Amino acid sequence: MSSSTSPIYVAIVGVGLVGSELVEQLLAIPPQTSPFKLISLTSSSRTIFDAANPIDPGSQWKEKLAASAEKPDFQLLTQKLAGLVSPSQKVAVVDNTSSDDIAKLYPKWLENGISVITPNKKAYSGALELYENILNASKASGARFLNESTVGAGLPVISTLKELVATGDKVVKVEGVFSGTMSYIFNNFSTGAADGPSFSSVVAVAREKGYTEPHPADDLNGFDVARKLTILARTISSGSRAPTALPALQSFHSVQTESLIPAPLEGIPTGDEFISRLPEFDAHFSKLRTDASAEDKVLRFVGVVDVTGGVVKAGLEKYSTSHPFATSLGGSDNIIMFHTERYGARPLIVQGAGAGAAVTAMGVLGDLFKLA
Repeated sequence: MSSSTSPIYVAIVGVGLVGSELVEQLLAIPPQTSPFKLISLTSSSRTIFDAANPIDPGSQWKEKLAASAEKPDFQLLTQKLAGLVSPSQKVAVVDNTSSDDIAKLYPKWLENGISVITPNKKAYSGALELYENILNASKASGARFLNESTVGAGLPVISTLKELVATGDKVVKVEGVFSGTMSYIFNNFSTGAADGPSFSSVVAVAREKGYTEPHPADDLNGFDVARKLTILARTISSGSRAPTALPALQSFHSVQTESLIPAPLEGIPTGDEFISRLPEFDAHFSKLRTDASAEDKVLRFVGVVDVTGGVVKAGLEKYSTSHPFATSLGGSDNIIMFHTERYGARPLIVQGAGAGAAVTAMGVLGDLFKLA
C-alpha cells in the first residue's frame, strides 16, 4: 500500500466459521502491503471497536473479543463508522451472518458512506423493496455493496456476470448446478447407469459428511438455489443497458422452484426422522434415474435464469452423459454456464468448490480488495 493512501477501516460482523477464516486471511496480509485496518469485531454476544489501535497480525483477537464486556449495538456501530468516513477515508462493514435483521441495516450503512461486503444472501434475495433501497443508497452515497460470495463462495460468478453486462454483452441464459449439496447427491446418485445407490442412502451419507444442513429438507426444498437465482436475475436486470424480459422477482419465493421433499414428509420436525422415512420414496427417485438412463442422460438439480424467455426456475433436469454437467462435476463442486451473444457457440464456464469457509472467506476478501 502506498504511504499516501489512507487505509480502509474494516468492521467484521459475525466471527463463526467464515468470519474467523476471514479474520485470519485478512491478518495474514503483510502489514507493509495491506490496505486494511481491522478496527471492529462483533459476535452474537460481544463486540470490540478501536479505530486508534487496529487488530494486528498475531494478536489474540478471539481472546480479546471473548473478554469484552461490550454488547452488540448496531446503532452505535453505525454512528462510530459513519464518523470515520471522509472523502479520503473508506470504511467497510463485512456481514458474515445469515441474519435478516442485519441485512436490513445495509441501506443505512450505505447512506452513511459505509461500503457493505457480505456472503449473506438475505438482502439480495429477499424483499424487492430492500434490494431497491440498497441500490438507491449506494448510488446516492457512492459507497459500494459487493456480494461475490453470495452465489459461488470464492468462484467469480457475480463479478463475471457484472462484467458481461457492463461491457454490453447480451446475456441469453445462465444455468448451473449452484448447490454443493445437490451436486454431491446427484453426482453420486445419477451417473448415467440405470441403477446405483438408493436416493435415501446418498442423502444420508451427504448428511454424515456435513454436505447437507442438519435437516436435509432445508437443502432438498431448493430454496438455496432459488435465492442464488434471484441474486443473478437482479444483477442482470439492474445492470443491463436496456430492459430485459426477466420478471421483477418480489423475493426468492417468486422463483419457480421444484422441491424434492416428498409431500408426506413436508413438515417433518427433525432431520433424524426425515432420514428414517426417506427410504419410503426410493422407488420414485430410482424410476427417475432409470428413465434418464434410458435416454443416455443423468439427473442434475439445476438453476436457470432464462433472460430471453423471461423465466427463472430451479429443479431437476436431465442432461446428456456428454454434457459438462455430467462429465465435469465431482464431489460437491458448482458449475455455472453463461450463454451470451459473444460466447454464443461455446458458453463461458465457471467451475469449482462453491462452499466451504476458506473459499467463501476468500471471496469476501476479494471483494474488500475491490475497494482498495
